[in-house]
Amino acid sequence: MTTPISPTDPQDPARRELLLTAGAGAAALSMASLSAEAALAQASTEWDKTFPQSDRVDHRKVSFTNRYGIALVGDLYLPKDRGEAPLPALAVAGPFGAVKEQAAGLYAQEMAERGFAAVAFDPSYIGESGGAPRYVASPDINTEDFMAAVDFLGLQDVVDRDRIGMIGICGFGGMALNAAAPDKRVRAVAVTSMYDMSRVNARGYFDAMTEEDRTEALTAMSLQRWEDAASEGAPKLAGGLPDTLDGIDNPVIAMYHAYYKTDRGYHARSLNSNGGWNVTSAMSFMNMPQLTYIHEISPRPALIIAGSEAHSRYFSEDAYAAARDPKELVIIDGADHCDLYDQKDIIPFDRLQAFFEGHLT
Repeated sequence: MTTPISPTDPQDPARRELLLTAGAGAAALSMASLSAEAALAQASTEWDKTFPQSDRVDHRKVSFTNRYGIALVGDLYLPKDRGEAPLPALAVAGPFGAVKEQAAGLYAQEMAERGFAAVAFDPSYIGESGGAPRYVASPDINTEDFMAAVDFLGLQDVVDRDRIGMIGICGFGGMALNAAAPDKRVRAVAVTSMYDMSRVNARGYFDAMTEEDRTEALTAMSLQRWEDAASEGAPKLAGGLPDTLDGIDNPVIAMYHAYYKTDRGYHARSLNSNGGWNVTSAMSFMNMPQLTYIHEISPRPALIIAGSEAHSRYFSEDAYAAARDPKELVIIDGADHCDLYDQKDIIPFDRLQAFFEGHLT
């Protein structure tokens, strides 16, 4: 017997076509001058996630404004059976170049099933959030995005503002650690498949970038700024993942392709699924180190989760070494970097639940 595919099923072949059509206009839309309410009005009202909708969770679109005046759009997930008492809450974002309809939303919905209020949000300049030009990243502004999500959660009647934590995935794992250090409202922070985007841009993978390589890259981006400034169009994009793996034998590219370019994780608004960041985004990361003050998360706890087979594992191990107690490093045997995006049988949700239940008190 064939099981019918529901409209919310991520395997529905019509879903990708729908997202492509809906996303074409959204990708070109600049919402920098919109209020949070106007940005929310522009947001999709369809269930367009890469994961099925839970019948144990209430979901609604929300919007809030960060300290730079950029309207951010998120999905707020609440347990249906939540009682009257205010809930512990989580701000969730990532991976870097993804949107809230992908891994962040899956994490937020799962944690809502486990009794938390959780908001998965699009960072500035991407997805349904505002900011122009589009597809820019910033270690400062994206760290602020996490703090703005804490602002939002603390103003909700359903949330206990003394019990707010963060979950960051991939590059927004680094942002979450960076935000938790100065923002003392954050009582606990957990990250999975964490990237330090400053380090990887400034030094390359495994710190292999030479001074000559760095100078060459910065020179190219510096000159690109003149081209972008002279153009009447959008800044040049760096290009996302290839559409096919023909002639490509890089296992890391193949791993990302298997998530972002297939029905498993494809989304029309995701940079990694499409045209990528603008070419000059790396400049600020190369010049502004993150995680300088990671030790200041203490005495609040940090949980750092990585796959044993992940190419990014060393970022997690080094962040763990730099942090102060209380801290935990959990290595998931056999998991690669992207397994912790969406593989619910591998992501240690029980461990995340126990961590936040134990520390958001």
